[in-house]
Amino acid sequence: MAWYDEAIFYHIYPLGLLGAPRENSYDSVTHRLKELNPWIDHIKEIGCNALYIGPLFESVGHGYETTDYRKLDSRLGDNNDLKIFVKKCHDSGIRVILDGVFNHTGRDFFAFKDIKENREGSRYRDWYCNVNFGGNNEYNDGFSYDNWGGYNLLVKLNQRNPEVKDYICHTIRFWVDEFDIDGIRLDAADVLDFDFMKALREVANEVKPDFWLMGEVIHGDYSRWVNDGTLHSVTNYVMHKALYSGHNDHNYFEIAHTQRNLEGMHASGGSGFKLYNFVDNHDVERIYTKLNNKAHFTPVHILLYTLPGIPSVYYGSEFAIEGRKEQGSDASLRPALNIRDYKDAVKDNPATKLIAALGKVRKENPELSYGDYRELLLNNRQFAFSRSYNGKTVVVTVNNDDNDFGMTVPVGDAPEYMGALSGEKVPVNNGCIQVNIKANSGEIWVPVCKGDKKSAAGKPEVVKEAGKVSGKISEPKPEKIKETTKEKAEPSKDKKKEEKPAESIAPVQPVQEEKAKGSYEDGVIDGLQEAIIAIMEKNGYVTDQMRNDVYNNRHHESLVNWVKSFIR
Repeated sequence: MAWYDEAIFYHIYPLGLLGAPRENSYDSVTHRLKELNPWIDHIKEIGCNALYIGPLFESVGHGYETTDYRKLDSRLGDNNDLKIFVKKCHDSGIRVILDGVFNHTGRDFFAFKDIKENREGSRYRDWYCNVNFGGNNEYNDGFSYDNWGGYNLLVKLNQRNPEVKDYICHTIRFWVDEFDIDGIRLDAADVLDFDFMKALREVANEVKPDFWLMGEVIHGDYSRWVNDGTLHSVTNYVMHKALYSGHNDHNYFEIAHTQRNLEGMHASGGSGFKLYNFVDNHDVERIYTKLNNKAHFTPVHILLYTLPGIPSVYYGSEFAIEGRKEQGSDASLRPALNIRDYKDAVKDNPATKLIAALGKVRKENPELSYGDYRELLLNNRQFAFSRSYNGKTVVVTVNNDDNDFGMTVPVGDAPEYMGALSGEKVPVNNGCIQVNIKANSGEIWVPVCKGDKKSAAGKPEVVKEAGKVSGKISEPKPEKIKETTKEKAEPSKDKKKEEKPAESIAPVQPVQEEKAKGSYEDGVIDGLQEAIIAIMEKNGYVTDQMRNDVYNNRHHESLVNWVKSFIR
């Protein structure tokens, strides 16, 4: 067992949260990072014990066009500021992981600047992929090169070059020695060279016990990346998509099918891999914006905290703030916030109270971190499953309908169970409990044995309106355009298994199935088409004929390959 097995992450995009300028002038240092200190107490108060923060290092704009891997972005402060901040987090029991943007650099990175100056004579010409001095680009460099996502602002590193590999490995060692970080989130891990990632894993094993490597991966067989030789975890984008669309469509079959497919890659439980679960982040619209029925905020987050994996909350979403992509910009997803405006949120804001309560429940019940997963009941609008570990079973029940629902579900050997959120106690009869699940809500049922002293974490309240957003929105900037692919893409079809939905176990009231059995696969096709259209819109005007070409294509493999073409 490692610290990350029981982690609950808080995610901060610092350039946005701290209201940094759109562009880096490189001529001064502004010590903004210290303004995050009050957030540490908030992170702890809502039950998070780990922080993913980034990008942090010197860059020209949004942070992913790195200028210097070993210098804190001067818009945020200096290296001593980061050292102090990590120490404060550790003193509060919060682990810290940083963004590792190792697939590409910015054009101001020293190696690329040397190529511009010395051209064929540069000793760094092989640090980047396919540098061609017979080509040119929009910057009129007099040469061309591979980039990330079609953007020459992001110059692709040659990860098979031993010097590049050594430089990045030494950078990780530097981050640990200088800042004492606990892990790294690898940006664009789905296009990183696998031998390169293996080298990073060797460094991770060397620098610190339980040093964590998590990769940003959109779709595919996650076990390709998550194994003993490469990464510990990856971003669970398939579950991200299922969590919001499964509620918007009143289709819990999508969520259950997604979890079954993940179980097929590698079974959950103590020895299974633990994916990085989230409902929103700095690249996708806020969950409160995406939900058609805002009351679904509650069951969505109950599932986030109880399905297999490591839950993460993106800053501000615990207040149920809105965030929508506007005119091709992610700026509204990354707003400047002042924590003083939310000082009473845990007491007064139903969304924040829920997040804090779920953090308490997860901390007190290791079954939610290590337990085996078993599906118990599945309808379009109701879903129940168990997590079992060390002889104890926790049962999770959710309801996306506007009416209450009664269900009977099997449980463990305890004489009674208690709703960890509400405090309601129910007896066990013939190995089952009969419970009533409130409309657009859910509950986490934990075993109660003689002598146990368990208290309710906090009964869910209906989240009816968006939380306050104060402070300025970060100015629009040249964006790292991959968010739409992330938000919609699904794993390849050969990884999907056609399975019959599990039978409901003695439901108290029948529920009519609203969608055909093939609706899950249809939803995947629709999502892929939407992703392709969205990416095309990012790249320029999309004609009606172009749209028709996409929407007339209902072939799964063809659409997956189309999506992949944008990220190669």
